[in-house]
Order: sequence, then C-alpha cells, then structure tokens
Amino acid sequence: MGRSKNDFWVGLFVLIGLAALVFLALQSANLLNMNFQRGYRITADFDNIGGLKPKAAVRSAGVVVGRVVSIGFDDQKFQAHITLDMDPRFAFPKDSSLKILTSGLLGEQYIGVEPGADEKNLAAGDNVTTTQSAVVLENLISQFLFNGAADGGSGGGASNQSKSGSK
Repeated sequence: MGRSKNDFWVGLFVLIGLAALVFLALQSANLLNMNFQRGYRITADFDNIGGLKPKAAVRSAGVVVGRVVSIGFDDQKFQAHITLDMDPRFAFPKDSSLKILTSGLLGEQYIGVEPGADEKNLAAGDNVTTTQSAVVLENLISQFLFNGAADGGSGGGASNQSKSGSK
C-alpha cells in the first residue's frame, strides 16, 4: 500500500516537471502567445532575410503586432517573399517600412515596422515596398577586416609621407 502511494507522488512530480519543460520550451520559442483572432495579411520582398524564420515576431516600438506566416523565394525578382499576419488591433499607414532586426547581438531575428505618414492604412493583401534587409554579421566582420587591412597597408605610407613633409 505504501509503495503505490509513493509511486503516485513520484509520477505526479514527473508529470509536473514535464509540463514545466514544455511550458519553458514554448515560452522561449514565442509560441505561447496564441492569437485565434484572424488578422490581415500583408506581404513584403527582401533582398536578404538572414536567419528569419516563420512564426518570428513583427514588432513596432517593441510591441508584438504580428507574426511571420511564410517565407518563400520569388524566382523572377530573386528576392525572399515574406507573408505577415498582422494583428487587427493595429493599423499602419500604407507607406510604412519594414526592417529585419536582431534582438541583441546574436539573438533571434524579427521584423520591425516603422510607421509612415500616409492617410490610408495597410489592408489585407497589400505589399510593403519599402524594406531593409537583414544585417549579416559575417558580412560586417569580413568588410571590417578587409577594409582594415586595406587601410593598414596604404594608410601607413600616407602617414609617413605627411610626417616627412612636415619636418
């Protein structure tokens, strides 16, 4: 009798632990904010989306205003085609712009919305044309290294000439 009672409590403790792990996994993946209210869908084309993934947040002023629904490739324009599901509570002007941003230095990527000043708002099916691609960290590092090497090689000679000319 005592053994089955202990088995029950151990089993209950294990189930609570598993539920907590599932909760933490969903929370860290931003999948807990389930919104069953259908929003309006808009699209945008980007030259480079970096590591953007479906279900990534769409934020404006730090507030989640939508989610990335799908990511595709337009083989006519050779650009990434993104579909966004925007929360119907938030309306943005038609001339708003979209940027792919990163939370912190190496954090998750999301789409940032910069509101415009147009009188008309974005509606279902609209395409946002003003976009800014993701900043790829590897490209920045290589650009910095190659520009630093080029400046170091040619800059040394120029500084020596200016020193000798000033004497």
